Amino acid sequence: MISLNYAFDKNVQPKSMLGLKLPTDPRWVNLAEKDLEEILTDHAYCEQKAATSCISLIQQYPERTEMVKQVAPIVTEEWGHFRMVLLELEKRNLKLGRQRKDEYVNQLLKFEKKGGSRDERLMEKLLICALIEARSCERFRLLSLNMKEDSMKEFYHRFMVSEAGHYHLFIELAKLYFDDDKVKMRWQEYLIHESSIMENLELRGDRMH
Repeated sequence: MISLNYAFDKNVQPKSMLGLKLPTDPRWVNLAEKDLEEILTDHAYCEQKAATSCISLIQQYPERTEMVKQVAPIVTEEWGHFRMVLLELEKRNLKLGRQRKDEYVNQLLKFEKKGGSRDERLMEKLLICALIEARSCERFRLLSLNMKEDSMKEFYHRFMVSEAGHYHLFIELAKLYFDDDKVKMRWQEYLIHESSIMENLELRGDRMH
């Protein structure tokens, strides 16, 4: 049984809390808040895709009872987040734009091991989910601390806490089903690769990642 009780202190540096190797350039927040319609649009689709990823895990591995039990509520939560972002857009008389290509996630997926057993592919999927949640948490933290509007700071603080819990859950699920040392080794490989992705991606204010 995995506990979902997970507290995240926004004053703790994300490197120590999340293990990320490279922090986001702080200038990203300034770029993001220049056009809220753009960043909120991208955020909305990120939440939608997170819900879809959890549904896919359940569909592909229904026999993993504990995973299904823990991931099913996240589907509802992520879809609720999607609706929250839509409401924020509406409140500001902004419109949801078209979904855009997520180069960050596409680069992560290229690093996923496609061969191996069905179980080994599950570990890859869980670690990718964990990493996306970790980076999202780190970026939500930046927004919650540095945006000019207090209402937006509070808005993103709520998302930050939620993503920290999701990151923790996916890591714990990987450790539940696979050897702890194997998970740790592969996780470190993902973290190193993710830092190279971040280093080479263009810093864009219209992208959540």
